[in-house]
Amino acid sequence: MKLNELNIREAQAKLVAGEITSVDLTKACLERIKEVDEKVHACLNVYEEMALLEAREADLRREKGEKGELLGIPYIAKDNILARGTKTTAASKILENYTAPFDATIIKRLKEQGAVLLAKANLDEFAHGASTENSAFGTTHNPWDLECVPGGSSGGSAASVASDMCIFALGTDTGGSIRHPASLCNVVGLKPSYGRSSRFGLIAMTSSTDVPGPLCKNVEDSAIVLEAIAGQDKNDATTIDKEVDDYKDNLKNEIKGKKIGISPEIVGQLSGESKEIFDEAKKKFEELGAEIVEVSLPNAKYGVPVYYIITPSEISSNLGRFDGIRYGMSSEETEDLTEFYSKTRGKGFGPEVKRRIMLGTYALSAGYYDAYYLKAQKVRTVIKEELDRALEEVDVLITPTAAGPAFKIGEQSDDPLKMYLEDMFVSPPSLAGLPAVSIPAGFINDMPVGMQVIGKRFDEKTVLNFSYIFEQATDYHKKKAKL
Repeated sequence: MKLNELNIREAQAKLVAGEITSVDLTKACLERIKEVDEKVHACLNVYEEMALLEAREADLRREKGEKGELLGIPYIAKDNILARGTKTTAASKILENYTAPFDATIIKRLKEQGAVLLAKANLDEFAHGASTENSAFGTTHNPWDLECVPGGSSGGSAASVASDMCIFALGTDTGGSIRHPASLCNVVGLKPSYGRSSRFGLIAMTSSTDVPGPLCKNVEDSAIVLEAIAGQDKNDATTIDKEVDDYKDNLKNEIKGKKIGISPEIVGQLSGESKEIFDEAKKKFEELGAEIVEVSLPNAKYGVPVYYIITPSEISSNLGRFDGIRYGMSSEETEDLTEFYSKTRGKGFGPEVKRRIMLGTYALSAGYYDAYYLKAQKVRTVIKEELDRALEEVDVLITPTAAGPAFKIGEQSDDPLKMYLEDMFVSPPSLAGLPAVSIPAGFINDMPVGMQVIGKRFDEKTVLNFSYIFEQATDYHKKKAKL
């Protein structure tokens, strides 16, 4: 096995044993990026010199007796997460030359652990999308089939892990942006509870649902990374003063007799091979001793329309700061400020960003606020309460992550509504602020399909444990994309 193909636990064992150095591991990942990223286009900027410097520092820390599960482990971060001294573009022309002046809290915490930042990953512009086709700097390709999308918006992060360019990656999830690409790229994608990991240093999309999390090669790695980045942050008032669990040591706990909820309203939206794969997953959990319980979620189907009113509304507000004066590009001289804003934002923002700004501004406008935004918030509360009630009856809920495998690049780009429906299974947990993970669950025509495990708020340890037990009983996560 090549060094870049190792997972965190395997790489750390070799580092501790002195068989390899962090420099060796980092060089292997950098060589892999050079080898395949021309085809995949997962990375927007690679920081070879900085990465090797951080790797040497990690080796020195180890020589001095320091220990740590992420010490010397190379990773890639989504390019809407600030890392000091790196370009942070959010895949938008308006931020093409913006250099981050400080580290996001999650980057800072990984630096303290000694992790090595290799590169910044491609994404849908400002995280607006489910295919990574909306990037101003080109589409990311799925390592399983280069003619297909990797999912989005953390498509670059998922593709980089699936093609072994790094040991793990960071993404952000607003309405499925970690879990969706994880499903389409056959990796593990974890969305923590809202408030579990800090948003400080993230370029805001939807402030009420944004949450950073890991994309990894297996569930144990996800537990290790979450433990490192989780916790309260004085710079983010939405983080909670709640002890971070020992996620990795909670794995392997017995699930016999535990209850798993399945919603007939959600499963009823599946058909064909996708339904067969989900049924197989359900059967596997039953074989492992879990009890399957039917739970009713009649309002979950409204997750997408609610999400696509609330999200554009918050986007229209959050993106107001990108005006060509405070951040990013500036247009040529104009007669007045209104014309300046129009030209700068007209050139700097892509079509999907403009669409969402207009949708959100409309939904918040006088005469429509009550009919759209206020009503969406009320339905959001109903969805949250419905999920909370269901999770009082069961330990976790399981659903598909996506309706099927990756679609061809360009296949849905002319139909925004069809693209928005990619979020139908992943948006309800986001609206409710619940932890959810996508794990590999099977293949359709050699293309991966994921399953979503949802848990109670701040109960990531249970979500990860159920996911781990399923992962260990199957071999889907062991299959690799052939590039």
